[in-house]
Amino acid sequence: MPWGLKRFHESGQTHFVTFGCYHRRPSFTEASAKYAFEAALERVRRSFGLRVYGYVVMPEHVHLLIGEPSRATLAEALKSLKQGVSRRLIGDAEHFWQKWYYDFNIRNDRQFVEKLRYIHRNPVNRGLCERAQDWEWSSFRQYAAGCGGRVEIESEWAARKRERATGRLCPAMELPHSSQQKA
Repeated sequence: MPWGLKRFHESGQTHFVTFGCYHRRPSFTEASAKYAFEAALERVRRSFGLRVYGYVVMPEHVHLLIGEPSRATLAEALKSLKQGVSRRLIGDAEHFWQKWYYDFNIRNDRQFVEKLRYIHRNPVNRGLCERAQDWEWSSFRQYAAGCGGRVEIESEWAARKRERATGRLCPAMELPHSSQQKA
């Protein structure tokens, strides 16, 4: 950890986390590498009880908006994530990730929305796509349309799906439009 950097873990807050590939090497240019990251993130989400609110995989870095895990520390969950990805993708390189990561504690709704928008707009701002929904390797589509993704995120759509699965919410049903009603 860089000198003087203080981390506030086990605070119950959401964290905006960024970590980059070693020397900003573009290690996520191939779709298979991005899929490997998403698979590792989903594994860590399930194994550690990690709440994922948003993410984006960029060519040389990753942004996450996550809660603290229920079964370990945030540092342990991120270590597992980074190790899992690097074991699959390192190839002949000596290092895959930078050793440090940026961690910002989210203290209010405004910061949460700001960081989530930043995450989802990052590929557009970098010129990798024209619209956020065009970037396949982020949580944007799940927020915008409730499309299932490779990583389950904490959203209204996911909450409703879990409620239906446990029977705590009545099943989804189509409401007839006035033009469909019989006279």
